[in-house]
Amino acid sequence: MPARPSVGTLLLSALFVTAGTLHFVTPGFFDRIVPPWVPLTARQATLISGAAELLGGLGLLHPRTRPAAHWGLLALLVAVYPANVWMAQDPGRFQVSPLVAWGRLPLQPLLMWAVWRAGRPDRVRAARTPASSSG
Repeated sequence: MPARPSVGTLLLSALFVTAGTLHFVTPGFFDRIVPPWVPLTARQATLISGAAELLGGLGLLHPRTRPAAHWGLLALLVAVYPANVWMAQDPGRFQVSPLVAWGRLPLQPLLMWAVWRAGRPDRVRAARTPASSSG
């Protein structure tokens, strides 16, 4: 039986599942922050990134899918970072405060660190291996 994810991994999973869901519930906001140079329509980028967040968040919950979720979420966070920079450069255009727009920028590396910790190979192996009893 797979080990249960840590509280931190559960919180991270909930964050990504919630964010992914919001891409489908309120896509207009996410559509507006897609930079014009992205080679997809804004809606396509919104739905793809939302699906990636949903799948990645759910993938963190099981040791077998955690490595794929780990790498997928790291790639996603790198891919969406330019949208956050673009939003920070002109927050009024997106109807967000400069504090929120600029505050998102340092959050991306923190999220990447949290995803990295949740999906570290030693943690996944430990979750797959039954604990040995001593004594």
